[in-house]
Amino acid sequence: MGLFDFLSNKGEEKPVEAPKPAAAGGTDFFGTKDGAAKPAAAGSTYTVASGDSLSKIAKNHYGDAAKWHQIYDANKATIGANPDHIEVGQVLTLPTL
Repeated sequence: MGLFDFLSNKGEEKPVEAPKPAAAGGTDFFGTKDGAAKPAAAGSTYTVASGDSLSKIAKNHYGDAAKWHQIYDANKATIGANPDHIEVGQVLTLPTL
């Protein structure tokens, strides 16, 4: 409906139908069936910047530098055997604690 249609109809508006609710037993927005287990939150990601260490990232993200072990455990495949050797640009998963 354009402006001129509105003016020619002298302000009369057509009723708008409300969307109908989904039938019970359907799926949610993500296609998960009602009552089905939803995947656990994987956490967020963090891109390593110059001067970062796992303890600094843990301190900034969790408020506790001693939680660097959780970040390392979640990213062993990316970091490798030495947790002191992270590289600028690596994308690390920060697990939800």
